[in-house]
Amino acid sequence: MVDLNWKKAMDLELDSINKNKTWTLVDLPKDHKAIGLKWMFKLKKDAAGKVIKHKARVVAKGYVQQKVIDFDDAFAPVARLETIRLLLALAAKGNWLVHYLDVKSAFLNGELKEEVYMTQPSGFEVKDKRLELGTSSLIRH
Repeated sequence: MVDLNWKKAMDLELDSINKNKTWTLVDLPKDHKAIGLKWMFKLKKDAAGKVIKHKARVVAKGYVQQKVIDFDDAFAPVARLETIRLLLALAAKGNWLVHYLDVKSAFLNGELKEEVYMTQPSGFEVKDKRLELGTSSLIRH
């Protein structure tokens, strides 16, 4: 958090998540366990190796869950099918070669069938609260 470039990248990540109403700050119910979050950092560089962007992402520590105890089924981030079709159509029309696709905030389009509680991202905590991902479209009203 000392480097202002990383702080700005973390702020941008949380602004995007909050703008999309991905989670709500709540008290953790006694019968639930919160999944931990951690920060992932990456430097984007140009062809000459010069840093062009500091990228920070908040990711869930899903590896600490135990089947049947913490979740009923596995889930993965997904992009909307319409987005994939559009991008592939543009690539086909422009005769572009498609190597891979990175859809920012793709996980916002996944659907959860259970309540999920997460710890807050380090450096941005509000005391005695946990994050709840909504059960429909990841938004809790």
